[in-house]
Amino acid sequence: MKAAIVREFGSPECLVPADVPDPVPGYGEVLVRVAACGVNNVDLQIRRGARAKLPLPHICGGEVAGTVVALGPGVSEPAVGTKVAVVPFVGCGRCEWCRRGRSTICEKRDTLGLVRPGGYAETIAVPAVNAIPLPAGLDLEAAAALSLAGLTAWHMLITRAQLQPGEDVLVLGGASGVGTIAIQLARFCGARVIATASDGHKTERAMALGAATVVDARRPNWSRQVRDVTAGRGVHVVVEHVGAATWSESVNAMATGGRLVTCGATTGSSAELDLVRLFSDELALLGSRGGTGDELQQLLRIAAGGAIKPVIAARFPLAQACEAHRLMERGDLFGKILLIPEMEIA
Repeated sequence: MKAAIVREFGSPECLVPADVPDPVPGYGEVLVRVAACGVNNVDLQIRRGARAKLPLPHICGGEVAGTVVALGPGVSEPAVGTKVAVVPFVGCGRCEWCRRGRSTICEKRDTLGLVRPGGYAETIAVPAVNAIPLPAGLDLEAAAALSLAGLTAWHMLITRAQLQPGEDVLVLGGASGVGTIAIQLARFCGARVIATASDGHKTERAMALGAATVVDARRPNWSRQVRDVTAGRGVHVVVEHVGAATWSESVNAMATGGRLVTCGATTGSSAELDLVRLFSDELALLGSRGGTGDELQQLLRIAAGGAIKPVIAARFPLAQACEAHRLMERGDLFGKILLIPEMEIA
């Protein structure tokens, strides 16, 4: 099959098209013909070698939707021909956390495209339990854009932060894949959304998605703008996935009793925290990693009903995966980048 592989660690040029052996589904797995695969920051980190030094060549890509084309031993469903979105987080199914329904923190967890081969390819073998059939009315590209970024936003807002109607939510990086879904999901839950964006075009689009206010996180002390909008109180929930560059201002934007939920640290993993304010204001800091199949099913149903619409910023064929990474690095986009295996080079 054709794939885009990391040949060596480094620049986007290290991501090249290649012919690789077809995957064979093992016990409990299905083979999925990839219709679309999202590009995410973790893919860039792997390509640069910033993650664990994986054996090369490596296939990235954890955000996949496609059609089941073969069943491995021990599998009867989803049936061949079923359109599915793939939960990218793979648990062992046996540890304490998997038994408690929290496979995202499985002791032996893996993620598609992190250690095991991912979706920058024509086909991918995945556990059958991770292949979630699409509801009627949802296309494969939308499903791909939801299966990691959307699932992450759901797990952050609904499962971890337990967002309530009438609350104020601050969404960092409103133009990102997670941010664009988080804005819509928070509005769907009846919350008021304040987002951050870096230019006027992104501001307009974030407001079109449902943000009531957008602030420029490049400005010093931008948390003051958030407090101005909330009559000095601050927000009930902060959706943080930027890291060190925004951490202190994100915490400053929290209301007494507020919750900050974080899923990433693209600008650095070290940050300072005022412990006195943490306990005196009873702030809650919540980590969030991925999501489960049950959560993705719920999200897909809502998206099929039209309440949430993934924003697709650009599409590239597999042979131009390096161009997709360049665009991601520039940050000059609003929404998701998808790789489409059957797409021809323009």
